[in-house]
Amino acid sequence: MTIAPERLERFARHIVLPEVGGAGQAALADMHVALIGLGGIGSPALQYLAGAGVGRFTLVDSGDVELSNLQRQTIYTTRDIGHAKAVAARRWLANFDNGLTADVRDDRIDSANAAALIEDADLVLDGTDNFATRLAVSDACVAARVPLLSAAVGRFQGQVGAFAGHLPEHACYRCFVGDAFDAEDCDTCAEDGVLGAMVGWVGSFAAMQAIRVLLCGVSALGDPQWGTLHLMEGLSPAMRSFQIAKDPACKGCGSAA
Repeated sequence: MTIAPERLERFARHIVLPEVGGAGQAALADMHVALIGLGGIGSPALQYLAGAGVGRFTLVDSGDVELSNLQRQTIYTTRDIGHAKAVAARRWLANFDNGLTADVRDDRIDSANAAALIEDADLVLDGTDNFATRLAVSDACVAARVPLLSAAVGRFQGQVGAFAGHLPEHACYRCFVGDAFDAEDCDTCAEDGVLGAMVGWVGSFAAMQAIRVLLCGVSALGDPQWGTLHLMEGLSPAMRSFQIAKDPACKGCGSAA
């Protein structure tokens, strides 16, 4: 795929990077990312992935914009309150770059519909806030052989990891958390609080890692870092990473699948 001449200036700062280049930018324009959750993580992730020129999005969120969201969910304004997040996100995207396309789904994703919602995606980025949803998305990604980038945040801690459980040697998200969290039992930011800038850090870092995955095999930036979980500490700023081993008995990607 080539870059249309009228779009070259828009992505000029990417194209001059040897780690991206024209080939990488053209590849991004041909990519499809399914963004699950359009809240504090999904908002900045969408902004930076759209800014990077990812050509197609599936935007999935069943919620409506609320006043309390505006502290951290950066694509929404006061005028969006009461409107569906997925619709408002598509409106933001159209205003930002009408050369990109988006499919909108205001459904709550679960094990019954996850496969349909991630269909044809090159990457799924999950920024949802409960384990039941995350595990349903992970299982669907393994079954569809689609890589998953999972991002989460609580108070001043965040985590971002890339998973390719459909590959024999790599872990899925279920290998990381196990089977004990198939219920909606997560703490929420409404109960515990969350710093808006911390969520922005996690979302923008998730976008950076998503670009790595999308450019795998295309440019020098494309190291997907499968199974590496990055832990982010905001209160005493630090980051550390560790590798997640594949669980041979995992019911998502192992012998029990």
